[in-house]
Amino acid sequence: MATTSKRLPALFAVGACVLAWTCQAQNYPVRPIRIIVPFVPGGPTDIQARWAAQHLNAAFGQPVIVDNRGGAGGVPGTEAVVRSAPDGYTLLAGNPGPLTIAPSVRAQMPYDTLRDLAPIMLIARSASCLCAHPSLPVKGVKDFVALARSQPGKINYGSPGVGTVGHLATELFATQAGIKLNHVPYKGAAQYTIDLIAGHIELAIIQFAGCAPLVQNGKIRALGATSLKRTPLLPNLPTIAEQGLPGFVSYNWNGMLAPAGTPRAIINRIHEVIAKQLAAPEGRDLFVGQGHEPGGDGPEEYAAFLRAEIEKWSKVAKAAGITAQ
Repeated sequence: MATTSKRLPALFAVGACVLAWTCQAQNYPVRPIRIIVPFVPGGPTDIQARWAAQHLNAAFGQPVIVDNRGGAGGVPGTEAVVRSAPDGYTLLAGNPGPLTIAPSVRAQMPYDTLRDLAPIMLIARSASCLCAHPSLPVKGVKDFVALARSQPGKINYGSPGVGTVGHLATELFATQAGIKLNHVPYKGAAQYTIDLIAGHIELAIIQFAGCAPLVQNGKIRALGATSLKRTPLLPNLPTIAEQGLPGFVSYNWNGMLAPAGTPRAIINRIHEVIAKQLAAPEGRDLFVGQGHEPGGDGPEEYAAFLRAEIEKWSKVAKAAGITAQ
């Protein structure tokens, strides 16, 4: 009896805690929600976060504030979410940089993506295009691979920096093609796109929304899509996989996450609102028109996607000897 009586206060405490979380989830939200974007304003992650914020605000009747915390590849902003209370009032605009790339190339991380965050959903993924300067005597992937094999290490490609999606995706391409390229890191996509147009570098992977107009006016040449299927923005462009590298695929993407421990009822409410908007014709048309593939799968599917991405990029980084401090 004595042992049982000692356990009762602890059991009551646990029960009270569960009851409090249940009530909180049922009443959610009762105050403003903050979405931390771990990048500066204006990029795809920021734009999609603001789109989600607009619809969450309309559905919940509470202000949804987008808080941009750029710097260090998105890691500090992501860490801020990890350290926030798991109550649904601080959310993360997820991106591969701090969630799946950084853990693959950094020796030390202030968080564990799979342990410290609760996936809500993948909002959209964005394919890119392998682009070349028009002076390069190639028309597609096979031509380029043949040229690169004849000039190992002499063709320069740009990326947004060491350990970014663009860097690892190009190294994945080089590894599968059996070629050696020279990496020229930049501070962002805008800079290396300008240099590609000017001919200072010969190759770069650029998201379709940014490269399609440049391809159409002849300033750069599209060699292949990094997606599983062709994009409506350049429907006649074959994928890289179609051109002799079966299985090659690389996406940039954006999602929504919360601190680990956030009640599942809250996760489900947020997911329901955003998924409904993605499934609506207006939402799908908006994203497809910008070169994105709308998401909408549930938390379990997003979690599995994150695990697969971390495993994939870890292998690429190890094979290419890529590390970032």
